[in-house]
Amino acid sequence: MILNSALVVLTDLAAMLLGHKMFRRHFHLLLSVLLVFGPALSLWVSQYSVFARRGHFLYRMFLRSGWGWTCLLVGSFVLVLSFSRRRSVLLSLRHLSRLLAAGGLWLGFRKILEVLGNATGSCYEALAAALDGGPASSQPLLLLREGESRAECLGQGMQWRGYEVSEDIFLLCLCCLLLAEETAVFGAYLNVGGASGGPLRILFLLCVLLMALWLFLLLCLLAYFPQFPTQLLGGALGCLSWRGLYQGWYPLGPSWCCPGRPGSGLLSSD
Repeated sequence: MILNSALVVLTDLAAMLLGHKMFRRHFHLLLSVLLVFGPALSLWVSQYSVFARRGHFLYRMFLRSGWGWTCLLVGSFVLVLSFSRRRSVLLSLRHLSRLLAAGGLWLGFRKILEVLGNATGSCYEALAAALDGGPASSQPLLLLREGESRAECLGQGMQWRGYEVSEDIFLLCLCCLLLAEETAVFGAYLNVGGASGGPLRILFLLCVLLMALWLFLLLCLLAYFPQFPTQLLGGALGCLSWRGLYQGWYPLGPSWCCPGRPGSGLLSSD
């Protein structure tokens, strides 16, 4: 009983915050501030911190499969919420198609960035390593094989220099904005008397915690692994992807070629 009451209070407060028009209108500005000023934290953070290691559990467990975690939790939340309200499989699939569209956009941009990186970069090996297999820390660089791809170059322990956009920052920004959009409807859903049992509230709370985790990892990457301007470009690409989907395409309204906004067809006013 106590746990259920705590769950209701926490989810109601989170739904009120995420559904507030000020939060929805300015959340992307918060991400922009983090992207611009986050690298400055590298002047104060300790490089001996556990988060300064790329092999940290959070990076390995969540960052490398960030889109999978986002799809799993957001997809479950959207499916349960939409089906609980209208009991329509087609309507639920239409809302889930927003994740499919965002995933396709992310994969498409990843492929484009890979092609651009291979076209504009070159593979280098440290001069000492090329001559006698010595360490490659601060030696002059020797152009090795210019036709080699970035993946092959890095796989052989060499260095790649070229046009880069941080895919990690791109993904984290896109996932944060997607989570904010998809969970913002929960407050309005509760206001119109939608069914709000324990499973739906737990899924909503997990989505909120996942968004907080993505924000934390975003801040860690900016503070402990600053890479300007590649991270700024990655964040800008994530924000532009969100704007194109949630403020450009989805507001056109539900149709055969558009899934519509989050919550469309679920609230009494639609």
